[in-house]
Amino acid sequence: MLISGFSSDGVVTVNRVVLKAGYGVDDLEERVAMLCENVKTFHSDTGFVGGFVCLNSGQVSNEGSTVGQAVESPLKGREALIITFWNSFAEHEQSHRSPTFQPLFREVLELCENGNEEIAYTMLWQGKGYSPEDAAVARRTKVVHAG
Repeated sequence: MLISGFSSDGVVTVNRVVLKAGYGVDDLEERVAMLCENVKTFHSDTGFVGGFVCLNSGQVSNEGSTVGQAVESPLKGREALIITFWNSFAEHEQSHRSPTFQPLFREVLELCENGNEEIAYTMLWQGKGYSPEDAAVARRTKVVHAG
């Protein structure tokens, strides 16, 4: 299991933030850190399992993309994903109604060029990479049983 404590019937939420002109990554990091600390403090025992925030690095995988051979994402350093893991959607929704959460959430929204749409997903698969030893065993097993 990649996300410790996350059940197979849990909910993953994804917020996409595109920074407005005049705001930078430092602004985003500061405001999101305050928001995330609030969620950890007030909702770790009411459904919050974990989360992470990632920033568009600008790199585009030409091996994994089928939409042309882009050199760099135009949203480099301006687009971030805020991804959280919850026991249930109802618990997530309750966290957003928290009076301590709402002011911090509004401060993050001030940065957003794109408004905000938070999509909830159900987990279909999660996993982590094999150790070098387990990878070698998996490759040998694949060769023997592949046909």
